[in-house]
Amino acid sequence: MSDPTNSLGFTHRYLGPSEPGTRETLLLLHGTGGDENDLLGLGQMLWPEAGLLSPRGKVLENGMPRFFRRLAEGVFDLDDLIRRTDELADFVGAAAALYTFEPQRVVAVGYSNGANIAASTLLLRPGVLSKAILFHPMVPLVPDSLPNLGGIPVFIGAGRRDPIAVPEQTEQLARLLAEAGMDVTTHWENGGHALSQGEVDAARTWLQRKVS
Repeated sequence: MSDPTNSLGFTHRYLGPSEPGTRETLLLLHGTGGDENDLLGLGQMLWPEAGLLSPRGKVLENGMPRFFRRLAEGVFDLDDLIRRTDELADFVGAAAALYTFEPQRVVAVGYSNGANIAASTLLLRPGVLSKAILFHPMVPLVPDSLPNLGGIPVFIGAGRRDPIAVPEQTEQLARLLAEAGMDVTTHWENGGHALSQGEVDAARTWLQRKVS
C-alpha cells in the first residue's frame, strides 16, 4: 500500500504483515539518495512476516532525499535534526492509527542517514521504538540529559574500514546508547560503508532471538 496523497506528511509505503499473528512493524529508514522503496527488500529479508512502514526523507541534498540536513560530511544541522526527529516520531504514531498496527511494537531498521535519525529517535523520543537495527550509523547528537531506556535492544552493524561512519563513531554511539540503558549489540564486518550480507544475516539472527 502506498500513500500518493502524502496525507501523513511523508511519502511512504506500507505493507501489512503477511502473517496475521505477527505484531511487529519494521520502520524502514533509507540512506542518502534512497526512497520509500529502497529498503523493502531488506525488511522482507530480516522478517518476512512483519509489517513494513517505509517513509521517504523530506530533505533534499543535491536532489537526493535525506531525513535531516547536514552542513558538511559528518556535520549535522542539529536544529533540523531535532525538528525532523519529532516529525518522524509523530508520523509513526499517525501511521499506526491509520493502518492499525501496534505503536508500541515498532522496530526501526535504518541505514546510514536513516540509522542516524533512528538513533536520534531513540534518544529524543523514548517510547516510539521498541527495538532498533542501525546499519553504519554515526552519533547524531548528544542530548543534554540521557533518557533511561530500560534495556531496549539495539543492533549496530558496522565496517572496520568505513570511511564515513568510522569505527570511533560506532564505538561512541554504542557507549552513548548503553549509558541510556539500552541493550546494545555491535557486529563488525571488515568492509566499508556498504551494507554487507554478513550484517544482514547477523541482524536477522539477532532479531529472531529478541522477539522469541
